[in-house]
Formats: sequence, C-alpha cells, structure tokens
Amino acid sequence: MKIGVLSRNGKLYSTKRLVEAARERGHEAKVVDVLKCYMNITANNPAVFYTSRGTEAPEELVFDAVIPRIGASVTAYGCAVLRQFEVAGTYSVSESIAITRSRDKLRAHQLLARKGIGQPVTSYAHSADATDDLIRSVGGAPVVVKILASTQGNGVVLAETRKAAESLINAFRGLEADFLVQEFIKEAGGSDIRCFVIGEKVVAAMQRNAAPGEFRSNLHRGGKAEIIKLRPDERRLAIKAAKVMGLDVAGVDLIRSSHGPLVLEVNSSPGLEGIETATGKDIAGAIIEHIEKGALKGPNKTRGKG
Repeated sequence: MKIGVLSRNGKLYSTKRLVEAARERGHEAKVVDVLKCYMNITANNPAVFYTSRGTEAPEELVFDAVIPRIGASVTAYGCAVLRQFEVAGTYSVSESIAITRSRDKLRAHQLLARKGIGQPVTSYAHSADATDDLIRSVGGAPVVVKILASTQGNGVVLAETRKAAESLINAFRGLEADFLVQEFIKEAGGSDIRCFVIGEKVVAAMQRNAAPGEFRSNLHRGGKAEIIKLRPDERRLAIKAAKVMGLDVAGVDLIRSSHGPLVLEVNSSPGLEGIETATGKDIAGAIIEHIEKGALKGPNKTRGKG
C-alpha cells in the first residue's frame, strides 16, 4: 500500500515511527505537510496536490490510506485536506469529522454525557453573572478551569479557593476565551491513565504521574509514566469513549475517582513516544496492522454521531 502520514514535521517521534512501521511491513510511506497541500474540489476528479518541491510542478497525492497527525493549531485546514482524501475514497485511520468532534472539548463532553459516559462534573456559561453558579455546580473550590482550545496541559489551571476561581473565571472572560469549569478529583493524586485504543481494543495503557508541585500529569509538563494494569471497567470505558467520538485510533485519558473511572479527554492524535517507552509495545506497528485490515474494506464510516 501507499500510505500518507499527514504531519507538519517528519522528525517528530510519532511521525518517524509510523513511517518506519509502514516500511517494515512492506508499504510505501510519505510524510505530507497539510499546509503545503491544495485541493481540486470537483465532482468527477476530487484531488489533493502537494507543493513542497519548490519550482517543480505540484504533485497529485494518491494514497491507499492516510494517517492524520494533525496539530491542534491547524485543525480546520488539516481536516479540510483529510476530508478531500475521504471524498476521493481514500481510507483514513480516523475520519475528519471524528477529529473535529474530539477537538471541540465542549462538544466532546456533551457527546460523552449523552452516551452515559462518566466524566468530572463540568459547567459552561457565557454570562459573567453565572460565575457563582458555575463554581457551585461543580461542587465548589478547588476547581479546574480549561480553555476549550487547550492542548498538552496548556490552558488548564487549578483554582484552589473560591476567590481564586472567581478571579480566574473573570480573567478568562475578560480575554474573551471560551472555557470550561470542572470538578477537581482530589483523590486521583495528580495521576491519570492514558489508554491507547486501536479499533475496539485497548492495546496499551500507562499511568502518568504529575511532577512535584504540579497537578497536571501530561508528560510535556514533566509528568512521569509507568505501565499499569487496567481494570475491566476502565478498559470498557476507554473503548466506549473512543467509539462515541468515532475514532479508530485514540488516546483516552481516564482518572480514578471515589465513584469509579471517569473520562477526562479523548485525543485524536495521541503521541507514541511515552506509551511505547513505558510499555515496550510496538504501537506504531499495531496502527499499520489496523490500517491493513481496514483499507481492504474500502473507505471507513464514522461510527459516532453528533
């Protein structure tokens, strides 16, 4: 097969591993920067062209399958390019609608809630008059305030007192930032669990522990990872959350609370370095194997709705 990896940086660990895994299994693999693509939107010959080679003529990209590794900052254009591949009948390991659905944190929380998936209590409002109600509805301080566009722990802040929460909420409103107010799960102790889901199976899991003095467990924030054995209910929850988002490959972040596992987030482009290092598993190879099975069935259809 000819496989395209849609990534702006071919030197990133995840991108390199996917290319290596594809070639090891006998496939052609090419890294494509989505911002260097343009589209020919026609009914008879939908096409994507690549302009990376300077003065040479643009290259029409034809792949049997694509792996989207689209950064949050280029979600809109990246998904437009991915959608054009889908229009042309190319198999994608995750479809554009599923990626945009998961990237919209508010929409994702609403879809997960509709399917009865446990999450920390979360509130959202536009009016400045609702500040007290927002804090009260999630059980009072401490609370977590998240900007909707946050990634890798950026834009996620813990307000330990009611006064701090009020100040933070009002500051975000002053910046006209869209944000959520969320229950703080104290008993998690600064740890969460990343479940790597491929198809309808959790292929690997790791526990991420926050650095001293930090409540965010993201590895980019100095968190440490270790292998962990999932409980059956956690495994089922991760698979269901990925399915609700319509993602065939997803990083589902869980947290253990006093009333059971809760979903924090469903990531459509989960990094491979942390999970492969912590578990010793060939996650990139598992993704390519999944593509081999899926591409034989033709273009995929997003499973989730909304």
